[in-house]
Amino acid sequence: MLAKRIIPCLDVKNGRVVKGVHFKNLRDAGDPVENAAFYSKKGADELVFLDITATIENRKTVVEMVKATARKVFIPFTVGGGIREIKDIEILLKSGADKISINTAAVKNPNLIKEASRKFGSQCIVVAIDAKRSTFDARLSPRLVSHVRNYGGRSTKSKWEVYINGGNIPTGIDAVKWAKKAEKLGAGEILLTSMDKDGTNDGYDIELTRAISKTVKIPVIASGGAGNLKHLYEALTKGKADAVLAASIFHYRTYTIRQAKEYLKKRGIPVRM
Repeated sequence: MLAKRIIPCLDVKNGRVVKGVHFKNLRDAGDPVENAAFYSKKGADELVFLDITATIENRKTVVEMVKATARKVFIPFTVGGGIREIKDIEILLKSGADKISINTAAVKNPNLIKEASRKFGSQCIVVAIDAKRSTFDARLSPRLVSHVRNYGGRSTKSKWEVYINGGNIPTGIDAVKWAKKAEKLGAGEILLTSMDKDGTNDGYDIELTRAISKTVKIPVIASGGAGNLKHLYEALTKGKADAVLAASIFHYRTYTIRQAKEYLKKRGIPVRM
């Protein structure tokens, strides 16, 4: 069995790491470069760097910060936020990122996944999915209607809806069907965040994580809701995730990476020590 991964997430706004609840009420969690270097030294398997307001503010990811972070870390490093086209991906990979996470751009232009995976390799392309429990009664913008039809349409039977633009815009797209579509288009990994659980510290959305993990054959990273080490264990076992993403429990030093790995190892989860 492949080792399960522990991945700290650096959500960045205005040059600072932040953490909120349900994507709102953000509070400061330190300098992104310093945090990245700390986690690299302390045994994190990978890092995820998300410029969380780049898409909303209609700007590119802060490339200089990516370069500075890449110089400090010696583990795989994923970057996302404000990525709209192949050129953006190329610039970030050349700046030191190992993988690129795309969300809004992938929903609006699914062919971007196919083009990027062909050009750079599927191992570089992570499709991020921000999902929320919903009856799909939200009004959609006209430009998203055609996408909804492609992914099963609006349905009160669908449990989770994909949101874009930093969790601000509902799309009417079923999250499980979108994950499967992303895999077919060439995504190498799914970064799955439960908006309902984000920042709550009361555990991952196990049902959502399991539903997508069982649907796709590519790795799924569970995100949103980690509050203790048991939550990590549940996401990897009950949720069938390949990796767990966490922020506040590591940023505010509730637990160390080593404590997390020792806990999981004692319970039979393969991890890199």
